[in-house]
Amino acid sequence: MSRRMTGNTGTRPRRTGLAERIGVTRDRRALGIALAWGAACHGIFALAGLAMVWGLFTGLMQTWGAVPWPWAALTNGLLLVQFPLAHSFLLTGRGRRILARLAPAPHGTTLATTTYATIASLQLLVLFTLWTPSGIVVWQAEGAALVAMSTLYAGSWALLTKASFDAGAEVQSGFLGWAALARGRRPVFPPMPVTGLFRVVRQPIYVSFALVLWTTPTWTADQLALATAYTAYCLAAPRLKERRFARLFGAEWQAYRARTPYWLPLPRHRRRRCPTES
Repeated sequence: MSRRMTGNTGTRPRRTGLAERIGVTRDRRALGIALAWGAACHGIFALAGLAMVWGLFTGLMQTWGAVPWPWAALTNGLLLVQFPLAHSFLLTGRGRRILARLAPAPHGTTLATTTYATIASLQLLVLFTLWTPSGIVVWQAEGAALVAMSTLYAGSWALLTKASFDAGAEVQSGFLGWAALARGRRPVFPPMPVTGLFRVVRQPIYVSFALVLWTTPTWTADQLALATAYTAYCLAAPRLKERRFARLFGAEWQAYRARTPYWLPLPRHRRRRCPTES
């Protein structure tokens, strides 16, 4: 028997070309970036969620902020406005271009939703950990009132979670971007949300968020300032979002908008035609 027949296969292993090796290296690099971006996003997201739940529950009385007054009023004000300003700006055309530059090239556009969710979570984490308490307690629930308010507070969070899933949890949590990169695909956004809580109102996430702000069992000057400012934001900011939806979905959005109330689930009265109208 010849030596050629004594091998396992009798054939020489195929050599990997340079281009193929470069492709494998790039795929591994992309996967590493995706996993790192995803871990950072969901880690900060979880910390921000815990900080927000506890911070609001305690009326922002147990935070790490220790800026002396009256300078604390200025720093608290900056903490208050930084979230809505950046949150809205990053959804503009210029803001999206900036988002695309924040992740390693050439994956910035793919990771944009993950980067956006990471920044939003970081902003909330900073807000609810570095706020300097005023120490002014307006009202604190006790006994049966504490049980009732805590139940409403938990229910508001459940409503917010439900609304987020109805809107597309993969987008809201930042999962969409890094998961697409890990799979070597382009992000595929979910369709326009019209089911679940979106059948009741067009902006259930903002409504639920406002309820979270006002159902806390501890009302302080800090919590009331935050709740008032962010409720105003929840009323106004969706108008910008709806302009984007009008451009993206056209007639589908207009039909949905006509049959679904904006913020409160109030009955809508259709305009009757006059006999003279054709």
